[in-house]
Amino acid sequence: MASRVSGWPVLFLLLAAWPAAAVETIDVQVVFKNKALVTLDGRKVMLKVGDPPVDGVRLVHTDTLKETIAVEINGKEQTLRLGMVRGALASGGGQKALLFADGGGHYRADGAINGMPVQFLVDTGATRIALSGSTARSIGLDYQRLGRVGRAATASGLVYTYNLSLDKVQVGEITLHNVEASVIEGSFPLIPLLGMSFLGQLDMKRDSNRMELIKN
Repeated sequence: MASRVSGWPVLFLLLAAWPAAAVETIDVQVVFKNKALVTLDGRKVMLKVGDPPVDGVRLVHTDTLKETIAVEINGKEQTLRLGMVRGALASGGGQKALLFADGGGHYRADGAINGMPVQFLVDTGATRIALSGSTARSIGLDYQRLGRVGRAATASGLVYTYNLSLDKVQVGEITLHNVEASVIEGSFPLIPLLGMSFLGQLDMKRDSNRMELIKN
């Protein structure tokens, strides 16, 4: 997993709930127009739009600007970015998201806020989901109107914060509604923090470099 995209280790995780018989890992390596080079459980495959499924994975379309692909996996469509994807059904019918730490020991996950895609950094020390004003504006979140204004001390001094409730937060197929968040005016944190207002509603298990999030 030494390859990189824009200077970051390629371990950007989008997590899905798939049947146990499905492919467990997908690594999106290169995105072309109407085709993509991926590895399915470690086996390199060139997927093409219009071709039959390979191991239950069918390419629906590609976006070379965003470097994403849409695939149908056992009848369910997922949007994947460059990186590694893992998923499975939790026992008892719940949803399980499997995260694997990057070289720095951090867990990242692709997800969405109110339907707009973002990448999260898992932070169990954060009380709420936290995102910068820059990120909030880029996803169309009207935090200044919706949020309860406050102040917070940062390395750059005092900044305005806005506490609000997000209508919907997704990580893979795990979806929670009315999740508390804080928007910090400015450009930090660079990556939205997935805090305990989301994580605290799930069962969490950690084993070595592996973390499981389970929604029962």
